[in-house]
Amino acid sequence: MENKMKFDPKVLSMLGQNGAIFGSAVCHYHDEYKLKVLTSDMAYGAGLSRYKTKYPKDFYDVGIAEQNLLGITAGLASEGYKCIATAQSCFLSMRSFEQVRQYMGYMQFPAILIGINSGFSLTYFGNSHYALEDLGLMRLIPNLVVLSPADAGEAVKAFETALELNEPVYIRLSGTINNPIVYKEDFAYDYRTANVIYNKGEDAVILATGTMVAQSIKVADSLAREGINVTIIDVHCLNPIYEETIIAAVTNTPLVVTVEEHFVTGGIGTAVSDIMVKSGISKKLLKIGVADHFSEVGDYNYLLDINGLSVEKIVTAIKKNLR
Repeated sequence: MENKMKFDPKVLSMLGQNGAIFGSAVCHYHDEYKLKVLTSDMAYGAGLSRYKTKYPKDFYDVGIAEQNLLGITAGLASEGYKCIATAQSCFLSMRSFEQVRQYMGYMQFPAILIGINSGFSLTYFGNSHYALEDLGLMRLIPNLVVLSPADAGEAVKAFETALELNEPVYIRLSGTINNPIVYKEDFAYDYRTANVIYNKGEDAVILATGTMVAQSIKVADSLAREGINVTIIDVHCLNPIYEETIIAAVTNTPLVVTVEEHFVTGGIGTAVSDIMVKSGISKKLLKIGVADHFSEVGDYNYLLDINGLSVEKIVTAIKKNLR
């Protein structure tokens, strides 16, 4: 890739993961890849207004019809176009699961699927719009690369990688605008390699994904003030997942912790436990995520707190399990 975007973490953070990709990156790379962008009534919600105005012949809004969205995307991809399809994560992964499985998994059309507003991002829209199952569903599909960036800068890196791959990719975007910064400096992104971003000790290892990576850094700082030193790994790709890195990381610690803005069933907690069992690793595993229930409705930080994902509640859970 020759025409690489400038890495400006502060600007990208202000835009959020959605805005970083759709407000900046898709316009930046349009000419290089002759992009076709498709959406299900999310032109404004995803931040595509600029692209829609600038490249109207390469923009398609199919309306609230996510299954159609995937069919049209597959058709264009079959003709050799570089296609990006975006919708709310909850509908892209659940309403359109069969289409993703058939067109991107089985038929392997190399489209880029971008699920916006994952986790609790849609706050007062309620449980019908919370995307807490998408990682569990998407990582089930053979041949589909599943990326879950930690911040807005890494979201752009994931998108650049997806453009270069001739494979189907799902990118899960989480958080809101003013997305917390994890990567303060430019870095080499490799979706096949997990990133150790906080290497302070082996009292516990935290494997986190999406917005919970930034949350985990705050947790680690809080624990360090009490003499508990941990390592944090950014699990930014769930399919394929980094078995060797995870095995190495969990070998020398008494406590393995997974943190995700997702149901505890099906996401990274399940993936890590599968790897540990397969490898014969007997360690205490604490899965932190949304329990098996539908949540109350509220603002973002409230939803994190009542579901055990606030800094204070993660710290308490880890300390309890270290006793």
